[in-house]
Amino acid sequence: MEQKFQYEAVKGDELIFKYRIHHPVNTIQNPGLLILLHGVGSNEDDLFRFTNSLPENLIIVSARAPYTLGPNRYAWYEVDFSKGKPIYNAEQAEKSLLVIKLFINQLIERYSVDQSKIYLSGFSQGAIMSYSAGLTFPEKLTGIAALSGRILEEIRPLIKTSPALHHLKVFIAHGTADNVLPVHYAREAKTLIDQYGPRLTYHEYTMGHSIDQFVLTDLNHWLRQE
Repeated sequence: MEQKFQYEAVKGDELIFKYRIHHPVNTIQNPGLLILLHGVGSNEDDLFRFTNSLPENLIIVSARAPYTLGPNRYAWYEVDFSKGKPIYNAEQAEKSLLVIKLFINQLIERYSVDQSKIYLSGFSQGAIMSYSAGLTFPEKLTGIAALSGRILEEIRPLIKTSPALHHLKVFIAHGTADNVLPVHYAREAKTLIDQYGPRLTYHEYTMGHSIDQFVLTDLNHWLRQE
């Protein structure tokens, strides 16, 4: 099926991505923001189901990726696993990354969030996009949480040492039995990130390519840390 990029020029108050939103339980002036990015072939409902396991003082936005794969199935870029190693559409990944940056700006403006508490978290392909965003425009983010993802090779030359990158918080969670994106991707990411100085929290879990309650508990704790 031919894929279609759903990006449209911003008009008025229209936001770039379709999304679901969870507001803080209590009224908070300038709350923090957590943006969730789902994996390939999923949609905004997938990670949104975890909102009750995440901090109640954050606005939580779960975004729908821009490329349509089928009914209720979306992606941040096309990827082919048929040859054993992921082969992806770099142009689509780059375009999605640029639009994620715009989306963050839109959310900041629309919801008057605390710009010192902006987090981006994703699972699988969403984790890949979170790595890309945090490592290439860290000044926009307080922290990123990569759940079962990897760092794209093409992103590595774009990483520049900076105070913003040094102060970025990074949370990595990965299953040791992951047969989609094996755990060596997380270990490679840890090694790379350690070279640039972000504040890294790293966890491996006895699980496959998934998110379990242990991951959510650790992520919740990490998000609550100042």
